Parts: sequence; C-alpha cells; structure tokens
Amino acid sequence: MPIFPTPADVEAQTPPGRDRAIDVIRIVSLVGVVLGHTIMATSKIVDEVFVWDNLLTTSTVFQALTWVLQIMPLFFFAGTAASVSSWQPHHSWGGFLLKRCTRLFRPVFYYLAFWAVCLAVLYPLLPRRVYEPIAGVSTQLLWFLGAYVLVLAATPVLAKVTTLPRLAVGVGAVYAGIAVVDAIRVHTPGMELLGFLNLTVWLIPGMFGVAYRRGLLNPHEALTLGIAMLTVDLALLRFGPYELSLVGIEGMRLPNMTPPSLLMAGHAIAMCAFAIAAAPAINRWARRPRVWQFAAIGNSGAMTLYLWHMPALLLTHLAFDYAGFPRHPSEPNLLVLSIVQISLMIAVVGALFVVLRPLENNPLPGWDGGVVDGPGPRSAAVGTLLCVAGAATLLSVRWGLKDDGLYCVAVMLAALIGARLLARPTRGARGKTSRAAVVDRVKVPYGKA
Repeated sequence: MPIFPTPADVEAQTPPGRDRAIDVIRIVSLVGVVLGHTIMATSKIVDEVFVWDNLLTTSTVFQALTWVLQIMPLFFFAGTAASVSSWQPHHSWGGFLLKRCTRLFRPVFYYLAFWAVCLAVLYPLLPRRVYEPIAGVSTQLLWFLGAYVLVLAATPVLAKVTTLPRLAVGVGAVYAGIAVVDAIRVHTPGMELLGFLNLTVWLIPGMFGVAYRRGLLNPHEALTLGIAMLTVDLALLRFGPYELSLVGIEGMRLPNMTPPSLLMAGHAIAMCAFAIAAAPAINRWARRPRVWQFAAIGNSGAMTLYLWHMPALLLTHLAFDYAGFPRHPSEPNLLVLSIVQISLMIAVVGALFVVLRPLENNPLPGWDGGVVDGPGPRSAAVGTLLCVAGAATLLSVRWGLKDDGLYCVAVMLAALIGARLLARPTRGARGKTSRAAVVDRVKVPYGKA
C-alpha cells in the first residue's frame, strides 16, 4: 500500500463545501517558514563559541524580503478560521480547548523527549559555549504553539465578531493598545518588558479568521484594506522609530517581532486582508488534484514539519562547522555551501516528515481521549490549566532547554498532565494508519473536526 493516498482518494473523501484555501494557505506558509529558516540561517564556531546567526544581519535586501516572508500571521488566521465554527456558546470551553490541544501537543511530547536525549548526549561532548546556544535554540519554535493556544482560548470572545463594525472595533482596539504600549516603551527608559503586552497582536489574525469564515469582507474590500494598511506601515517605517526587518535580529533598538510592535500589527492586518482577497483564486487553484493532494498530505503533518526542521537545521550546521565548512557571510564559498545545505535539508526534512508524521496522527496513550462535557468548574479548570501550559511554553522560549527554561517546561508539562487528569476518558480510541490520517483530515468539514 502506498504511504500516501492518491489524488483520487483525497478528492473522493473531501466534502463538497470544504474551503480549500485555508488548507493551502496554512501549508504554503509553513513550507515558506521552513525554507526561510534554512536559507537565512548561518553559523560558525569561533574560539569554541557557537555563533548562530542569519543573513538578515548583513543584507538590507533580505530584511526587505521579510515583508513578504514573515507569514506567521497567516497561521493564526488559518487556524482560527478552521476552528471557530466548532465553538458553540454555553458549551464546554475547557473541552473545546482540550480537543485542539490534544493534537497540537501530541508531537511536542516526542519532540521534547528527543531534545532531552540529544542534549544529554551533547553536554559532555561539546564546549559549554557551543552547547548552550544549541540548548537555547532547541525550543525556540514553540513560541508559536504557546501563543496559538492562548488565541484558541480566546475563541469565545473572537466568535463575537459577527459583523463588520465589530471586526473594526476589535481590531482597532488591539491596534490602538499596541500603539500606546509602543509610545511608552520608546519614550520611557526601562519599560522594555511592557512590550510583551503586545502579544495581543496575534488576536488580530484570529479576528480576521473569524471574519473570513463568516464572509464579513468581500475580496475587493479586503484588497483595499490590505493596500491601505501597507501604506500606513510604510509611513511608520519612514517616519516612525521602526526598523525594516519584520524578523528579529541582534541589535534592533525596537524589535518588530519579539516583542511585537505596531508595525507587526499592521503587517498582520495587511497579510490577512490580502489572504481574504486571494482566497477565491486559491480555492480555484486547489481544485487541481495534485495541489489538493499536496495540501491535504502537508496539513496532516503540519506540526511534524514545523517542529522537526529545527533540530535538523541545527545539527546540520553543527556538522558542517566541525567539518571545517561553516556557512557564514564571512567565510568563502557561501553560495556553494548554501546550495549543498539547502539540498541536504530538503532531503532530511522530507525523510523526517515520512517517518515521524504518524506520531502526530496516532493517539498517544495517556494523553488522547480526554473529554469535558458541558460548562462548569471542571471545564474552567481544564481550560485554565491549558492556558497556563500555553503561557509557560511561550515563556520557556527565552531560555530554551536550560536555566529557567527547564522550570517553564516543567510547569507546561505539569499543567498539561493536570488538565488531562481532570478530563474524563473516552472509550475505544484507536490509532489511524499514516495513510488513513490524510483522508481523515479532509473528510470532516471545518467546524466539526
């Protein structure tokens, strides 16, 4: 039996009313992130110090390209659009969140176990100043998971976006709040930590995801909004305190990503608006059998791609550095090494996707199967614990799997275990084959998955 279903199999199991644009936007964005990290990452070892860097620090052209390649808002947009219809008022908030976190965190347990073993092996082998940067970057990608859980937790509020005026008020309130925070941290010394209040920026693509599902913006209105917001962003860049790169780089006086800035908020609005404008064309493109097969298969292993490309990238760079072929702008043969590393990464990540994707789709004993029926204290406790897990995951990224990051990961795991223990088990949960999981992902329309 083939590893993946054929285009005909996928097409036959796809409901007629499925919005394929959401799946295509999500997987194309994800592949863009993987390629972006692979192309941009550079490293070298200097005096037994592992220098993990990227091409953005040396190229204004690459910094400008982040206005196209910074597509993280589209993950929140697509994810919220795919899940909002399944939220029903007066139902279990904790049950709703647990159902989504079950699939999201399933591959994370394997990912953390891998890094625990890997770092235990590397610790006695590598110099301390090589080991610590690797441990620090190991969980960097989990910031998205933490932020996404918190956005999903806000679904009952986001679901109230039922009209265009409500969308305008909601987005405007978040945008104005971020503007105030930026004004304070720019003009008041010592207020840098206040910027983390701007994590509310990820509610903006969530609201646009809800608006898209409910048809509140037509493509022409969305295109107009996107162009207008892009104009505002360019004005902020020209006349405001903001810097060009939408991806964080060392030495930025006012980062746009960590923590998010007003420029990132405007970028999120523009990206979501352009996605809504392009959705009809994307849906038509996704009618092609091969395109839809790619989207369905890719989305059945989205977290696998997202998580596992980073250890592959880190270990590839480490191997090249110790072999005497560092890929860094200051070293010769940058172009040749880039082609070799990118080709190698495509092969390695492809193999990891095939091998590890079942871990994302097959139920994990002891974790899968929990349900919370109806609102009440149990539902509130489960939902609250999952929010704690999300916040701890987000906070852990600052250190990675070392120092205080270890305590944050411990809190995350304890909160997840607590939420699962409070949930009632279901009977008869069985694993799906890797092939069947792809079909299962497209069988159910959004709102019922």
